[in-house]
Amino acid sequence: MAANQFAFESPMPSASAVPVALSHVAPSPVAQFLRGHLWLPLLATLAASALLMGFGGDQWLADQFYRLEGHHWALQNAWVTSHLVHKVGKWTSTAAALAAIVLCTHAWRSERAAAWRWPLLYLVLAVALGTGVVSLLKSVTNMDCPWDLARYGGAREYIGLFASRPHDMPRGICFPAGHSSAGYAWISLYFFALMVRPAWRWRGLAVGLVAGGVFGLSQQLRGAHFLSHDLWTLATCWLVSLLLYLAVQPLLKRSRSTQPALPQGERA
Repeated sequence: MAANQFAFESPMPSASAVPVALSHVAPSPVAQFLRGHLWLPLLATLAASALLMGFGGDQWLADQFYRLEGHHWALQNAWVTSHLVHKVGKWTSTAAALAAIVLCTHAWRSERAAAWRWPLLYLVLAVALGTGVVSLLKSVTNMDCPWDLARYGGAREYIGLFASRPHDMPRGICFPAGHSSAGYAWISLYFFALMVRPAWRWRGLAVGLVAGGVFGLSQQLRGAHFLSHDLWTLATCWLVSLLLYLAVQPLLKRSRSTQPALPQGERA
């Protein structure tokens, strides 16, 4: 199914057109879209989580980083990881969000840019909600960073996500990963492109994956997160972006029925 052919409603076939064998009825466009954008990513996330959190993949990877850095987190305060990627990366993401807000405000004030109103508003909301939901989850989950653990030079024992935590142990605020959400929130560019120029959707997805991947790897090298922390940040941002896209679709269609569409070259 081509991405730009996705729609929420499809015409009802006539009675004579309904096949006798129901097993041969093709899935609806919505079902196909959700299979590729919701169910398959969810299954992949759960499978990867089982390997990382259930079978020790997190600790194995962190062990390799810790060993390569000389059995201490040598990159924890390095300029590249702590300043360039962590601070400058966060500022860059914030600047991009501010630019999106400015463009969105202009679109809602200008009739000439009316066709961009809902796509830009979607993008602003998806980035804000993606990072916001991750921050909320960090406040209610209770997992430590690798650098807090005795295995990696800290003072605490590893406690799993659903394991009972001793009452006298300080709270952990490391799951999911907060910094990589500043990158992964931009996977919403995939859905933004579906609205305005579907052929660019993979480029939009690549922007979010590369930014989040760089931010996440930097934090793992500093000892701030396990890989599963970043995996669930990615999954959270993807789910937020997907649900918001589904919610905006009816509003976008209604607005396009009363406003001029984007130029043909921009929709190709």
